[in-house]
Amino acid sequence: MRHLLIGILTSSLLLINTLAGMLPMLLLALLKFVIPVRAVRDRLFEAVRWIASTWATINVWIFRYLTPTYWDIRGQQQLSRDKSILVISNHQTWVDIPALIAAIHGKAPFFTFFLKRDLIYVPFLGLAWWALEYPFMRRYTKEQLAKNPRLRGKDLEITRKACDRLQGRAVSLVNYLEGTRFTPAKQERQNSPYRYLLKPKSGGVAFTLKAMGKQLDSLLDVTLVYPGDKPPTFWELLSGQVGRVIIDLEQQPLPARMCEGDYQEDREFRKEFHAWIGDIWAHKDAKIAQLKQELEASQSDS
Repeated sequence: MRHLLIGILTSSLLLINTLAGMLPMLLLALLKFVIPVRAVRDRLFEAVRWIASTWATINVWIFRYLTPTYWDIRGQQQLSRDKSILVISNHQTWVDIPALIAAIHGKAPFFTFFLKRDLIYVPFLGLAWWALEYPFMRRYTKEQLAKNPRLRGKDLEITRKACDRLQGRAVSLVNYLEGTRFTPAKQERQNSPYRYLLKPKSGGVAFTLKAMGKQLDSLLDVTLVYPGDKPPTFWELLSGQVGRVIIDLEQQPLPARMCEGDYQEDREFRKEFHAWIGDIWAHKDAKIAQLKQELEASQSDS
């Protein structure tokens, strides 16, 4: 009963906060859509981002004061609100998003997510993401590309246009390299070489670096680790059933070479880029194993 009451209260406050910010965000976004003056459009976009930032701040407070979850954030002191960063993270559950917000919101520039196209239909949030000009990516299967070769490169073209709109703004670009949430079944289907991760997808990141590499100051590698064998559901977070979550932030420079090569046309560069991402992913996999051992040890001690 206690968890049910916490879940109802937390969900209600999150919904109220979302609805309160939704109407002014959409009104400003529609004005930005119809007004042709660039300076006015930029001001309206900043107003939309300010509303979204306030929404995120209130959500952080809601989770902090209504749920017992302890966000064990490491490496936060490296962050700066004035420098643009590329954020990569492992992805297991919807809880990943509030965890990431808890870790970087207010410490780094406002975040921009690369989203799967079908997420635009999520109630309320889909419209908010549209207002914030988040890029909605559509991934095509090999069969679809074989039937319609004109679709090749469409997702990367969307990335380029989104990056063009972000030029000159401090931003945290968030990209989940696995492209989907981790499950043991997906791991088995992929024959993934990693213990806790799916194979990373490099194309979107390569194109982002090509388009915005000069503006990005560094790479922020985020590693999320949850207690137990299964990641918590969003309801378990809302209802106060998640204890400790480790959020490890590791900032590293972006190699100039990775920001300059032609991923699509240069086969040797593509191999080099895959190797660079592979090294990052192998390091992350080992870190997850280490942090899981730490969590298990702390639970057995308590």
